[in-house]
Amino acid sequence: MTRALVLFMMGVTGAWVGMPSATRGEEALLRLQLRSQARTPGEDGFTRVAKQADWNPQKTALIICDMWDDHWCRSAAARVNELAGPLNDVVRTARKRGVFIIHAPSSVTSFYKDNPARRRAQDAPFAAAPAPLATSERWGTCWCWPDAKREAVLPIDDSDMGCDCPVKCTIRDAWKRQHPTIAIDDADALTDNGQEVWNLLVQHGIDNVILCGVHLNMCVLGRPFGIRQMVHLGKNVALMRDMTDTMYNHERPPGVNHFTGTDLVITHVEKYWCPSFTSSDITGKPAFRFKEDSQARK
Repeated sequence: MTRALVLFMMGVTGAWVGMPSATRGEEALLRLQLRSQARTPGEDGFTRVAKQADWNPQKTALIICDMWDDHWCRSAAARVNELAGPLNDVVRTARKRGVFIIHAPSSVTSFYKDNPARRRAQDAPFAAAPAPLATSERWGTCWCWPDAKREAVLPIDDSDMGCDCPVKCTIRDAWKRQHPTIAIDDADALTDNGQEVWNLLVQHGIDNVILCGVHLNMCVLGRPFGIRQMVHLGKNVALMRDMTDTMYNHERPPGVNHFTGTDLVITHVEKYWCPSFTSSDITGKPAFRFKEDSQARK
C-alpha cells in the first residue's frame, strides 16, 4: 500500500490528524496532560506533578462559566472579549470530538427561555445528588463558599472585587446574556442551576467535568456548577487553565501583576481542588495567552 493511499484512508476514516490523542484505535480519547500540586516536605509543602489521563469524550462535559456579554469592570470586560473567540474555537472542537457542552451564564438564563439548549436543561429528568447541593445564595445563584477544612485562603486579596482599571469602575448590572461570540448549538445545554446540571450529568452518563470561563477566584470555584460543587459530587474535575481569568487588582496583596495573580489562583486550585490542563490538549494548537500577558512560564 502506498503512503499516499494510507494518508487518503486516514482522512476518510476521520483520524484526528494533528490533534493530541491516544494510540491508534483510541483516536477519540481526550489525552490530557493534567498538572496538580502534591503535598510534600518541599519548600512550601507542595511539588508540581504532571500526569497523563485519557478521558472518554462521550463521558465528559465542558462547563462554560459566566462568559457574559459585558461586565461592570472595563478591564474584565476587555479580557472576556479577548478570550471569547479562542474559547469558542475550543468549544467547537470539543463538541466535534463528542464532549457535552453546558453553557452556564449565571443569572441571565431567562434570555434563553425559548432556546433548545435551555429547554434541554429544564427537561432533563430529576436525579438525586450523592452529596448536598449548595443552598447559600450569592450573586443570583446558589454558592459554594470556601471550605476551610480543605483549602487555604485564596492567595490574592479580592476584597475590593478585583477591578484592575486605573480609575476604579462602579459596580452595576452589566450583563444580559452569554457573550455572543460563543455559539450555542442545539445539542448543548444551558443552565445556571446546580440541580439541573446534576440532572444533565446523570442523563448523559458524564464522569468527567472540565471547567472554563470567568472568574476563577470567584464564580468558577463558587457557582453551583463550579469546581467546588463538582468535586463534592464526586466527578473527575479539571480546570482548563488558559481559558480562564481572575478578578484581581494588582494594587492589593500580594502586589503582583494581574496575570501572576491569576497563576497564583490556578496553583491554589491545583493544590486543593483539581488538576489543570491547557486547551492544546483538545485542539492541538498553542495555548491561549492574553496579549498583555508577557510573563514567562514553565
